[in-house]
Amino acid sequence: MSNDIVLQNLESGLLTITMNRPDRRNALNPEMTLGLVAAARRAAEDHEVRAVLLKGAGGTFCVGGDVKSMADGRAPLPFETRMTNLRRAMEVSRILHEMSKPVVAQLDGAAAGAGLSIALACDLRIASETVKITTAFAKVGLSGDYGGTYFLTQMLGSAKARELYLMSPILTAREALALGLVTRVVADAEVDAAARELAMSLAQGPSITLGYIKRNINNAERLPLETCFDAEAFHHSRAGETADHKEAAKAFVEKRKPVFEGH
Repeated sequence: MSNDIVLQNLESGLLTITMNRPDRRNALNPEMTLGLVAAARRAAEDHEVRAVLLKGAGGTFCVGGDVKSMADGRAPLPFETRMTNLRRAMEVSRILHEMSKPVVAQLDGAAAGAGLSIALACDLRIASETVKITTAFAKVGLSGDYGGTYFLTQMLGSAKARELYLMSPILTAREALALGLVTRVVADAEVDAAARELAMSLAQGPSITLGYIKRNINNAERLPLETCFDAEAFHHSRAGETADHKEAAKAFVEKRKPVFEGH
């Protein structure tokens, strides 16, 4: 299920996906993008997967597209081919955002360009104290891909999205936290443990209910009020039928921590 550039490890319901080009700071190349799409699809479809942790090897999340390879002078592919290839690769962001499993991104080193876009597609982001975060696209003469403009606009509003894309500042972890771009900032030495602990807690949570929570919020991004209300009523009623809800209610009465089985 893994290749050398995109590693996958499933343990106790948590699928850890690792971008593994540390020598290039996990810059995206065609093999990595195909591997990421495959890993995301596996996470969405595999019933053994209850949560996802996305990270980069070697202390860097992902610096985005491999600009060095863009500038190496190779004959460019036809426009239609490039667009088709890019759109296929961008599916990783859509799948991570829309799948029913919660996704945590571990941001250390740098999250830039398409790397930031992919991180924004995730549900939660744990950042190391020294991570550098930037849209980066304008500085290399590109307009942006992997859904970054969509996610940033949804999260922060169009005014702040314009600022971060047009001016392309480099944000510190604390600046990103103040904006609401990241969930939590931890010391560099603690980011591996903190991200894994959070992701594993979600993997051991009430999985059906967490999936419905994520769907409710995704619905709120694009559907009318009454449609969202109808879906909320359906999802809440369905969650009330799960064994995990019954276990949580029983644990509440017994004053103990619930043990969720994911159904």
